[in-house]
Amino acid sequence: MSPLDLSAWGATTALLLGLGLLRRHGARLPDLASDPHLPPDPPSVCLCIPVRNEAVELAAALDSWLAQDYPALRILAVDDGSTDGSTEILRQREAARPDRLRVLRNDHLPPGWLGKNHALDLAARQPEAQGADWLLFADADAQAAPDLLRRAVAFALAQPTDILALLPAIDAIGRAERTILPLAASAFLVLVPPHQVPNPRHPAFCGVGGFTLVRRRAYEAAGGHAAAPLEAIDDMMLARRLKAAGFVNRVARGGPDLHLRMYHGLAELVRAMRKNAAAMPFWGLLPLLVPVVLAVSLAPLWLPWAGHPGLALLLWLLVPALAGDAQQRLTGRPMDLCWALWPLVGGVFAAGTVWAILDRLRGVNHWRGREVRLR
Repeated sequence: MSPLDLSAWGATTALLLGLGLLRRHGARLPDLASDPHLPPDPPSVCLCIPVRNEAVELAAALDSWLAQDYPALRILAVDDGSTDGSTEILRQREAARPDRLRVLRNDHLPPGWLGKNHALDLAARQPEAQGADWLLFADADAQAAPDLLRRAVAFALAQPTDILALLPAIDAIGRAERTILPLAASAFLVLVPPHQVPNPRHPAFCGVGGFTLVRRRAYEAAGGHAAAPLEAIDDMMLARRLKAAGFVNRVARGGPDLHLRMYHGLAELVRAMRKNAAAMPFWGLLPLLVPVVLAVSLAPLWLPWAGHPGLALLLWLLVPALAGDAQQRLTGRPMDLCWALWPLVGGVFAAGTVWAILDRLRGVNHWRGREVRLR
């Protein structure tokens, strides 16, 4: 077998294995109960929301949390130096619902912190959070159905749980978002087997920026966000630290009742990959990983030239079909025709990763207009 044939069958095997894991893991993702049972005196929850220039999605997101039917909920929003109109939105909502929402303004980022981590640490040290039984961390663009928190708390109370992550539906609007984000979400589900996350003997863990509910005492025992102030993938690493400390981590389906528009357009997608790739602990291996990912993702384009047009057609059709099935469970929406462009996802990964490598060589993390020294 020639090296080209070996590469062709290797890329095909990798994609088929990933699709098989996606279908298996998607079927094992637990659902929240539709009519949950809560104790007469439910535990208190403090929702902590970091806000930095989120005006496009912030109003709808805040309104959805203010409309939650969970009685023991308080919301702390940290306005982290916003300059785009987010401050006005926060003030309006605080004036309308002072019983549920309090806004903190922070204009100074101390050395040695990333902005989001500092904002969440600041919120977690407020009296509302210190007196709560549970802390909920949610991004400023996440929107929730009115009964979502009640169902999530009931799920966490029904079985031993210290940190619960809900997988949201991704609102993909532009062509680039509709092509890339569903495949990225599918890749996440491949890498994180939901049925193994609660298993203390398995390395899988899960935290999600859109919704991570954690017992306050477990959060404090693991050092909170102060334990890793420069960790860019803060949600996943928080879950990792808690699970390593012996706490129980679970993951469940949040979408379509939990949904968010993560990024707006191709440029934001590349910048997001830049931030996340720069945070990977094995970033030194990224130069080796980039050509492998490109070879696998672009397989339908080069397989015909390698004498395997049948494999190319199989992969081109199979990836959207199976990934679309998994994403329909989260979003409630059918497969999008833009998914036919899925081989281009590798290009976005490569562009963001090369940028991330340059950032790490300079020792910085760049996100939302801030460049923070990592050393």
